[in-house]
Amino acid sequence: MVNYRRYDMIYLFYHNTWGSDQLDTKSDNVHRLELGCREILLIGTAHVSPKSAAEVQEVIQAERPDTVCVELCESRYQSIIDADKWKNTDIVKIIKNGQSLLLLISLILSSYQKRLARQFGIQPGQEMIQGITSANEIGANLCLADRDIQVTMLRLWRSSGSWEKIKLFFQIILSLFNTEDLSEEEMDKMKSQDMLTAALDELSQVSPKFKSVLIDERDQYLAEKIKTAPGNKIVAVLGAGHVPGIKRELTRDHDLTRLSSVPPTSRIFKIITWAIPLLIMALIISTFTVDRTTGFEQLTSWVAWTGTLSALGALIALAHPLAVLTAFIASPFTTLHPLLAAGWFAGLTEAVIRKPNVRDFENLSEDIFSLKGFWRNKVTHVLLVVVLANFGSSMGVLLGGADVLRRFFHTFF
Repeated sequence: MVNYRRYDMIYLFYHNTWGSDQLDTKSDNVHRLELGCREILLIGTAHVSPKSAAEVQEVIQAERPDTVCVELCESRYQSIIDADKWKNTDIVKIIKNGQSLLLLISLILSSYQKRLARQFGIQPGQEMIQGITSANEIGANLCLADRDIQVTMLRLWRSSGSWEKIKLFFQIILSLFNTEDLSEEEMDKMKSQDMLTAALDELSQVSPKFKSVLIDERDQYLAEKIKTAPGNKIVAVLGAGHVPGIKRELTRDHDLTRLSSVPPTSRIFKIITWAIPLLIMALIISTFTVDRTTGFEQLTSWVAWTGTLSALGALIALAHPLAVLTAFIASPFTTLHPLLAAGWFAGLTEAVIRKPNVRDFENLSEDIFSLKGFWRNKVTHVLLVVVLANFGSSMGVLLGGADVLRRFFHTFF
């Protein structure tokens, strides 16, 4: 049984929950839990306050825990300790591995967090950085307690239906156009949330399933990592929005292997992705055997819809004319093969013609602040070409397939 007690601070510091200027002798952000013979302290950081980092430092120095857990995954940790990480990114490899959408989503989430940080006048993730620094100073173990953000997004994508994926896609793209500052009500809400949770919370509102993957599963993962961290005294540095869920989940056991696994593509989805192109080809061939003119019209319609909409997607991304042409030519063929995508070819063409250089990677952290920057930076520009060309191609399949089916029924019935 977990016994919850507020942690009374033995030192004075400025109350940081709302950035108050009045001195206080206790903090509502630090929770002491007893789990058997072990002590677990959860520090719920309020990222809108620059004093949160000071609180993290003072708690760790006063308690001297065996392990400090931070709400970071390995990739986010590496981005903190390796400022030149982006310079080593192989954009061509990302496109070939089909990871363009995942990287674009990560960059958009990062953009959202940095816009919040800029509005509040703070360094994003400074509490986590302080947790790492303080752990090293006292010689404590460091535990990266959060689930990898790519695993989270893949679990979300694989568990979503077609309509949910469309809503997710538009939610992410539309967030690029939202450059307004937070309202007073939203500012108040941010006082009890970490920025990544705030960004994911925007997505979780689209569907209950999104919330389950983005928020609830991460609470379970964080709780299990904290509970199994080595030592008798554990300090966990968390966004305050996670604390209630983690306190609840600490009383339960969770399978980290299951929570870390990426579910395979469903068999039904695989059947559908192969069945649709086979059906389209069968309909066109069948029509040709009866009416060659209508068969040519079906073929022309398929090329026009898939090629034009894919090219339009590339054009919206302001792709090079050759990349737009590549999208138009590739889409009618790639849409008939589930393992290929028109956006990959358009993106590779764009990457060859307008190859991202070191400066683009160096400027990435600044360019993702604005919509203009996303289109101007060659790294994000290539990703947008891939994603929007693929989206246009998918819309072409729906509209082109419907027209092929209409002409088939008109011919035979």
